[in-house]
Amino acid sequence: MVALVAALIATACGSTAPLPSRPAAGGSPASAAPSAIVALPSATPLPTLATPPPVYWSDCGGGFECGIVDVPRDYADPAGPAVGLALIRLRASDPTHRIGSLVVNPGGPGASGNDFVRQDATAIFSPEILARFDIVGFDPRGVGSSTPIHCLDTLDHFIPLDATAATPASLADLLDGAKAFAQQCGQRNADLLPHLSTADVARDLDQIRAAVGDERLTYLGFSYGTLIGEDYASLFPTHIRALALDGVVDPSLGEATFRENQAVAFEGALDRFLADCAAHPTCAFYSGGRPGSAFDALMRQIERHPVATPRLTNREPVGPTQAWGAVTQSLYAQAAWPVLAAALAQARAGDGSLLLILGDPLRGRSPNGSYSNLIDAYDAVTCLDWPSPRDPAAYSAMATRFTAVAPRVGRLLAFNDVECAYWPVPPARVPAPVAAPGAPPIVLVGSTGDPATPYAWAQDVARQLSSAVLVTRVGEGHTGYLVSACVRDTIDAYLLDRSVPRVGLRCTR
Repeated sequence: MVALVAALIATACGSTAPLPSRPAAGGSPASAAPSAIVALPSATPLPTLATPPPVYWSDCGGGFECGIVDVPRDYADPAGPAVGLALIRLRASDPTHRIGSLVVNPGGPGASGNDFVRQDATAIFSPEILARFDIVGFDPRGVGSSTPIHCLDTLDHFIPLDATAATPASLADLLDGAKAFAQQCGQRNADLLPHLSTADVARDLDQIRAAVGDERLTYLGFSYGTLIGEDYASLFPTHIRALALDGVVDPSLGEATFRENQAVAFEGALDRFLADCAAHPTCAFYSGGRPGSAFDALMRQIERHPVATPRLTNREPVGPTQAWGAVTQSLYAQAAWPVLAAALAQARAGDGSLLLILGDPLRGRSPNGSYSNLIDAYDAVTCLDWPSPRDPAAYSAMATRFTAVAPRVGRLLAFNDVECAYWPVPPARVPAPVAAPGAPPIVLVGSTGDPATPYAWAQDVARQLSSAVLVTRVGEGHTGYLVSACVRDTIDAYLLDRSVPRVGLRCTR
């Protein structure tokens, strides 16, 4: 998730000394993030919708305007109950030369597009993009301020469960927690839970396009936001002006292959982080040139004895889930590697405070101790969009298989979706390639060292979409727009002028 990447880079560029008083890897916030659903929209015809009324924008501080777009909760019943989508807008600074709206999604599922625009838009986008476009963010249905779902009163007891299920006792606790979470989610959100699929969000996106007054959509999606864009392209190929997708999800993969691919990619990124640390004696976790052995010893120690967080008031110790969350999510941005090394060194010395802080944003936890509904929405969308095993034993079998190809992170990814074994709503779709006949050129960005959306996924989707053009970023980390001037210039030219990148473009800066 690009918002996570921004946060990690900001952390890496600051001092790690002062400290303020799950989704697992691959979502958003692993991340972000992290990040990631399969399947394409149903081909079942739906009723034709009336054009929504224009958004009524009102000032909401800091130069931003906010508004609401009401959309059908169930697109098969457009006259039924509505869902209110919360929008935010930063108006084009040069209205005379305004092109239209640039709608953005930072990833997830579960990430707030409103927070992303408010917190990051002016830092991420170039002056020309800010001059020519209204930057529009939205909280997808069920997320943030858009009729949010909530599964538990607090995640304080759910988060610490060992997401790697390293022992029989921790496996039993994880399964019990997953079952309770799923049951509570069904009881508290029965009306909305069946209507949170990515296909629903893609239909919402077209309602947003119409409500902001654009004849065709200009969209930039990151990570899970690329799946929203893929679904949109398949549903509304002729409604596209420009569609740029960075950190591409492959919708044709089944759940097990999808997570196994991520396990291999995260394992590779972790290996490269440790190798980089071993090559630089100034690395805080240098460990005599053997940081890999030191890392394995530290993680085994954390499994047995969680590490205290003495510099944080009233915070839990760091157990396996928190430690692995910090590690995997730090791999989303190479600029965060020095911070991760410092956090590991501090944990080895008995202070897990920095590890806990690194993982907090991807659990949706704010410094004041409150949680967003990121994890609730992440599970709801994942389980609805992604057919997963209903037999809990299948996740242990995946753990055995994944560990053979990803010894360190395989178990974490194998149990990533274990709540789906108990989910009260059946999955709505099946994996399928994306197709968008009639769509204009669609620009994809894949990064060769991306742990959350492996580069091969971007290559595969480029083959699936007949109008796709793939831009390759050579480098570490998740997504390219934020960290690569070449990618940013290429995407900006496409968004502004619909200048299609040359085939085979590789960005090394």
